[in-house]
Amino acid sequence: MTDPDRKFAALITSRICHDLISPIGAINNGLELMALAGAREGPELSLVSQSAAAADARVRLFRLAFGQTTGEEPVSAADMRSILGGVYHGPQQAEWHIEEPLPRKIAQACLLAMMCAADSIPAQGLLLAEGNGAAVRITAQGTHPQHTQALWDLLDGRPAPPELSPSKVQFALLPALLAEIGRHASHSPTGNGVRIEF
Repeated sequence: MTDPDRKFAALITSRICHDLISPIGAINNGLELMALAGAREGPELSLVSQSAAAADARVRLFRLAFGQTTGEEPVSAADMRSILGGVYHGPQQAEWHIEEPLPRKIAQACLLAMMCAADSIPAQGLLLAEGNGAAVRITAQGTHPQHTQALWDLLDGRPAPPELSPSKVQFALLPALLAEIGRHASHSPTGNGVRIEF
């Protein structure tokens, strides 16, 4: 993926996330007002609340992982835990063990790497982020791991095929982003998942 293509895709993502976050926030605010007014939380209201929270978490993840990274304001460990906890709280869990705030592009690369790693444990498992801003290690540990070599070859610089699925676009974006900041991802399958370092 060329740098202009990646930047244009980031602009589109940022625009979509910007336009979605307001109505999702309005739904959450409406649910809070209903609760304050004494509305009974039956299964219907609970479903709407859970769905709105899931949508909000996804938009926050997509905005940082795929959106435009402007400015140098670092991303805190609390923000990363909040984003990951909102998305990975079912069969797939995520733990963030990098305590220092990260530059936005490093945080973006971490999320893309975690999404790549999650692809290797589709059934269930644990994603771990460890290290610091200078050296990051992402691991995935789970049951029934899968390793599609053609996807992982993209991290080594192979061009993305035209038929690349939208759900796998992180494999094409991660190496382009890392090249922009002068890094390269090393990766290797493990007995129960995968390890990515950069």
